Amino acid sequence: MNLASNLSQGLRALQLNLSAATQTQLLDYIQLLDKWNQVYNLTGVRQLSDMIPKHIFDCLAILPYVCGKEILDVGTGAGLPGLLLAIARPDWHCVLLDSSAKKIRFVKQAILELKINNAEVVCTRLEKFQPSYKFSCIISRAYSNLQQFYTQSVHLCASKGCLLAMKGVYPDTEIAQVSGVKIETIALKIPQLAAQRHLIIMRPQSVR
Repeated sequence: MNLASNLSQGLRALQLNLSAATQTQLLDYIQLLDKWNQVYNLTGVRQLSDMIPKHIFDCLAILPYVCGKEILDVGTGAGLPGLLLAIARPDWHCVLLDSSAKKIRFVKQAILELKINNAEVVCTRLEKFQPSYKFSCIISRAYSNLQQFYTQSVHLCASKGCLLAMKGVYPDTEIAQVSGVKIETIALKIPQLAAQRHLIIMRPQSVR
């Protein structure tokens, strides 16, 4: 099966109806990632065919759970998931935050080459980030600790907003350590991927 067919089949399994142009953008993204990865080591996933489930499907599976249209991706790395969300939902505004200059250089180049108009990048540490507005949804695929993600990000969350933490196996120990927040867990089924994936949704009881 070629990459385009592979992508189309998985999107159908996720019940995502994305245009042919959007699907081309997604494929162009992983081609660009693969090219840069040979020099910059942006991801441990080396095969294009593996990038489709491990990056594209894994990121887009959270689409139904995103609150609002002002998105902050904390620790975006190579633009995952923020850049893929921006491609899939051009009516959203996605801010991609990372302290790694080399990763931000790649994301900037991807935004330029793929002509993505609804994403911006910020190269700084989260604790130094001082935006002029708050976000309806704050997402992280990179944090290893839920409590740390929550405490360092919650002040950036708008009223009635949410924080989404993307995880592999069910993080029961981490969840037990989080306080002052309503937590919902979703077991995600990622097409063409056998590994466990969970989405942790945190809704602050009172956003500061």
